[in-house]
Amino acid sequence: MKKYKNILGFIPLLLALIMSCSNDDTQKVVNFTQISMQDEFDTDGTPNSSIWGYEIGTGANGWGNNELQYYTDRTENVTVQNGKLLITAREEDFNGSSYTSARLITKDLFEQRYGRFEARIKLPYGQGIWPAFWMLGADIDENSWPACGEIDIMEYRGQNPSVLIGSVHGPGYSGGEAISKEYTLENDRFDTGFHVFGIEWGPEYINYYVDDVLYNQITPEDVTGEWVFNKPFFILMNLAIGGNFVGSPNDETVFPQTMIVDYVRVYNN
Repeated sequence: MKKYKNILGFIPLLLALIMSCSNDDTQKVVNFTQISMQDEFDTDGTPNSSIWGYEIGTGANGWGNNELQYYTDRTENVTVQNGKLLITAREEDFNGSSYTSARLITKDLFEQRYGRFEARIKLPYGQGIWPAFWMLGADIDENSWPACGEIDIMEYRGQNPSVLIGSVHGPGYSGGEAISKEYTLENDRFDTGFHVFGIEWGPEYINYYVDDVLYNQITPEDVTGEWVFNKPFFILMNLAIGGNFVGSPNDETVFPQTMIVDYVRVYNN
């Protein structure tokens, strides 16, 4: 049954890391094994409203990044079909924008401090295509960005479909000054199959993974300002179009483009 496939998530990392990282005892892996939230997208229709809400519109200054899409909650932009969540960006005139898409959030529905957060996703592609699986501090209403903190588990430029980026943003290290590292998928592309993107997050570290590969660890010593990753965060998944990070689509960008999510799972102790 679909609910039980890959349920151990990153557990195989133990064997891989014994071989590849045995000389680095600062790397902490597979510390969280108890499921605290999971969405297997088993029911067709709208996403589970007990987990997911929506952000609608264009936001301030294109969500702060000069993005071009209008986010909706229409089934044309977000739906669950055949065990998958589909977030679809379309080229169309809508409320003054030339593109539509969707942005799902768990704010006020599911928030957690520390743990393992992972999703199995097949990414879209093309110039100006910007999918992301990320987190924001749940105190964002009281402490505006970047003081609330941001953890980018996965973001990606569609024009470079073999490379993704994992980052943290906080006070003194946000935007172009974020603490980031790229991961390159050798001899493959993220738009041709599913991959598991995740973090393991504890009081003094955030570890970044792609499938069974631990490719980065960020600690308080790595940031150039206050470490703000010691409180609950909520999850976001979205597919943006254009903006400072990726640039605008061009004549070769094909629409529609869809971010296909197989599952989202969160673990704690």
